[in-house]
Amino acid sequence: MLDYFDSQTSKFLLITILAGMVFFGLIFYFLKKLGKSPKNILPVNFAGKMRLPLALFMLALVLKIIKTNDRILEFIEENFLSHVSTLLFILSITWILIVILKAFKRNILLKYDMSASDNVHARKVYTQFTVLERVLMFLIILFAVSIALMSFDSIRSIGVSMLTSAGIAGIIIGFAAQKALGTLMAGIQIAFTQPIRLDDVVVVEGEWGRIEEIYLTYVVVKIWDKRRLVLPTTYFIEQPFQNWTRNSSDILGTVFIYTDYNIPFDALREELTRILKNTDLWDGEVNVLQVTDTNNEMVETRALMSAIDSPTAWDLRVHVREKLVIFIQENYPHSLPRTRVEMQSRKDSDKVEKATKEPDKSDLLRDK
Repeated sequence: MLDYFDSQTSKFLLITILAGMVFFGLIFYFLKKLGKSPKNILPVNFAGKMRLPLALFMLALVLKIIKTNDRILEFIEENFLSHVSTLLFILSITWILIVILKAFKRNILLKYDMSASDNVHARKVYTQFTVLERVLMFLIILFAVSIALMSFDSIRSIGVSMLTSAGIAGIIIGFAAQKALGTLMAGIQIAFTQPIRLDDVVVVEGEWGRIEEIYLTYVVVKIWDKRRLVLPTTYFIEQPFQNWTRNSSDILGTVFIYTDYNIPFDALREELTRILKNTDLWDGEVNVLQVTDTNNEMVETRALMSAIDSPTAWDLRVHVREKLVIFIQENYPHSLPRTRVEMQSRKDSDKVEKATKEPDKSDLLRDK
């Protein structure tokens, strides 16, 4: 390509390209050095993620400089160079902003431990930054695409010609996109008000699960059997649901035992205490056994216990239920639920039948 230019133009091209490469190398080396220092806020692989957008930025800058040479413009159109450099600037700056946004989020979230037993505050921060990151990324990309499209003269002229019908079109689009915009605003509302957070334990649509992902328009709930329930964000704004970890992860578990009336409750209470003390699932807080209901056939007894979180509470309930049933079977089998039927002897039943058939003398005189 240099054969088409004179020596001065060729030197100009070489110097511009070399200067761009040197400048790119210096910035990349600085970012790589900065990423290795434990005192800075940048992640270790920040330079690697910035390599490509930084190269595109330097290429756009080189094209801008080349455009100033009249000799080069004899072979390449100025509008073409200007347009390509503008698009490269938009793409590279958008890319750089997204990388910086992700690095900032990662640096903030490193201070919070999601694996801790009581991670309510960590889940709150994770939820806010995750949703806000997606909102900002959406706005950055939308803004970049808008600027890129407006750089085309044909699209700009079409936009100007459509201004006359913008009022009617805006009303139509507003009605058509009302639900989509409502869903988008619900996602932003969830980020600030936080009726749900990442890793929250919820009961929705009769299913128990954890909040796995929160997007602007939908939420993914991981069900206990590894299914995924996908719900619109508006569901958690408009519909009632259970959140078991709203303020803390600890929770109470209940076990209902149905027995006969002759069950010794003190022995059952002592056995519950023994079972809880011999398992690591119990957090040592709540240990209660109460008679909660009775009917003509059995007694309902409720064992109440506490655990550090809902999965542990479930395992504790299953363990306590099994041990109490075994205890009753081995020590008080006669106290298992039973149905009683009272049988009368033949002689007694004959007397009852005779008494119903033969009237008393006083009754006969009374009738006369």
